[in-house]
Amino acid sequence: MLALGKNRGFTLMEMLVTLAVVAIVASLAVPSFQNMIATQRVRSAANDLVASLNFARSEAVKRNATVTMTPAAGGWSDGWTVASGGNNLRVQDGFTGITLTGTPSATAFSFGGDGRRNGADVEVEITPPSGSGSSTQCVNLSATGKPSLKSGSC
Repeated sequence: MLALGKNRGFTLMEMLVTLAVVAIVASLAVPSFQNMIATQRVRSAANDLVASLNFARSEAVKRNATVTMTPAAGGWSDGWTVASGGNNLRVQDGFTGITLTGTPSATAFSFGGDGRRNGADVEVEITPPSGSGSSTQCVNLSATGKPSLKSGSC
């Protein structure tokens, strides 16, 4: 049983100590959280690229026509378009702070009606913002037209 007149709740000092502890823990968690966000953004960009490549390949087979995936005017980092016969089938927006670099000079990917590509293997490297501490992803597109994803540099 509580005595009448006894105060219940937190004192101002207890509240300030609790807020200080929460602020210290939050300041320790923020850098690793930013690293996690950068890593997920790189993975998301790599997965979007692989999904668009698979889409372009499957549309080429379905339509029995050439389907081409071309980067935006500013390069792969600014997005890309999947098109067939002058019709845009899918448009991907760009990625902020992430760099996509095609090697060797991957200016466009074309898939024939059989789902295959003409030419040698090409790779697109997805790099995070500098200083983020997250890893690079590499998307390889084989001459057969099958995209694959690996962690690390190309």
